[in-house]
Amino acid sequence: MSTRKQLKSLVEARRGVLVPGAFNALSAKVIEDLGFEALYVTGAGVTNMWFGMPDQGFMGLAEIADHTARIRDAVNLPLIVDADTGFGNALNVIHTVRTLERAGADCIQLEDQVAPKRCGHFSGKEVISTEEAVSKIKAAVDARRDADFMVMARTDAAATLGFEAAIERAQKFAEAGADILFVEAVTKEDEVRALPQRLAKPQLMNMVIGGKTPIFGAEELGRLGYGIVLYANAALQGAVMGMQKALTTLRDEKQVLESSGLVAPFAERQRLLGKPEWDELERRYT
Repeated sequence: MSTRKQLKSLVEARRGVLVPGAFNALSAKVIEDLGFEALYVTGAGVTNMWFGMPDQGFMGLAEIADHTARIRDAVNLPLIVDADTGFGNALNVIHTVRTLERAGADCIQLEDQVAPKRCGHFSGKEVISTEEAVSKIKAAVDARRDADFMVMARTDAAATLGFEAAIERAQKFAEAGADILFVEAVTKEDEVRALPQRLAKPQLMNMVIGGKTPIFGAEELGRLGYGIVLYANAALQGAVMGMQKALTTLRDEKQVLESSGLVAPFAERQRLLGKPEWDELERRYT
């Protein structure tokens, strides 16, 4: 089964499949190695780790396409790719869909923020008109070349227009052909519970550690009917803390030992990177 068909099956099962975010190819390999069923190529993570900048619209199509292609080569999991606002108007969205489909995405996420967008859990967000947002979703649906390639429509309207307005937008996105709906940054437990009852299409719920949405367990979200439970930057936040701990020890003690528990062993790093397989290829072709 293709990764696109795998993803469609996972989403339609509505069992709250856990999907971590990857910010580069190595993080994607860790996610795959730990047995997760799909991954999310995170725009915030790419911006943070590639540029050292906050998630405020600094990433472009070229950067996310490059990361998508590298991650596609590194793992065999289905890839959901964060395409921000589509990097422009409806015509730009067509180009974005074709570029990311060619790069190996199985699904792209498009949102309705005014560009330059910002993290869904930052203050100061604004959204474009419903009409423009719907036209961009229609353009994305029409632009895909593979019918199994999925379009996820995200709305940030809850923060600016209210919960009911966000539901109304999401419903219009579904009518425009979106395969998955994503109402971002709801702030109340009752809203989290209500969304699967109010919207018929499969949905994603974003669990942002330290963000505005109450944290629910993935099993409970699955029982509520969510297709995907996203932890877009758990790996990134864990990596930052791991670097801080290891480098603090290095600074203070002037050394870090493999036995410290602060670093992955050398052999484990090589295993994750597939060095034994590369060694076998070297023997075959030498």
